[in-house]
Amino acid sequence: MSAGAYGFRIEGLDGAGSLLVPAPGAWPPLAIETVVAPDSEGPPLDRLGPERAELRLSGGGWVGIDRAPARARYHLPRALDVGALVHPYLAPVALIAARWLGRESFHAGAFVAGGGVWAILGDKEAGKSTTLAWLAAHGHGVVCDDALVLDGPTALAGPRSIDLRADSARRLGVGEPLGTVGVRERWRVPLEPVAPELPLRGWVSLEWGDEVAVEPIRGAAKRPALLPHRGVFVEPPRPARLVEYAALPHWRLRRPHGWDSVQEGVERLLGALR
Repeated sequence: MSAGAYGFRIEGLDGAGSLLVPAPGAWPPLAIETVVAPDSEGPPLDRLGPERAELRLSGGGWVGIDRAPARARYHLPRALDVGALVHPYLAPVALIAARWLGRESFHAGAFVAGGGVWAILGDKEAGKSTTLAWLAAHGHGVVCDDALVLDGPTALAGPRSIDLRADSARRLGVGEPLGTVGVRERWRVPLEPVAPELPLRGWVSLEWGDEVAVEPIRGAAKRPALLPHRGVFVEPPRPARLVEYAALPHWRLRRPHGWDSVQEGVERLLGALR
């Protein structure tokens, strides 16, 4: 069986099989090419059109994405190992390609509980990856780290790794160092296999607070809680789909900064989901 992620059969990434999930035959192919081009400046701004997109990469370089045939060509200032290409560099490509297929996406992690997928939303540095790493270390399936692609009510699994801050990785005793990425030391945490497709059950929003608290988000507050985390900021092909997503259960987990509150917060969340 082919290997893939985010609802695509990934082609052209030799040696990436263990970092991907088994790809059902219905998943369309997405070809990946890389070019080491230190002097390539790329586009001055991100460009998103109906047939082609060009995105600047945070670590330097850029990627051009073609709709048909589905292909991404990375122009990189230096060679990258296949693990970095799969995660995090594949995510922005997958979000664009998914949008062209009429799928919705969110900047979110996700985990499995009760036979379905719960998406974790939060602003940057809200603790999403740390929460997911704790769940993975305690036997819960993790669907994705930072990009969630949805095909209607179905969540499509992402790569089999989490990028984690060094202190969290050391606390859990997991992962391997990647060196300094940006201004922080990062670690890559491998994930166990997970089903490539699972039903979406609901949402969890992470926030910082003075004490641990888990509470439902209800009514008119549910849709605004989703909108800031959409993966591609263009009108979706089915606006009603967002209404359907907002109708799912949505919980808010608040906890204080610091590692000591992680276990209590996640255990109380799991209790609420049950």
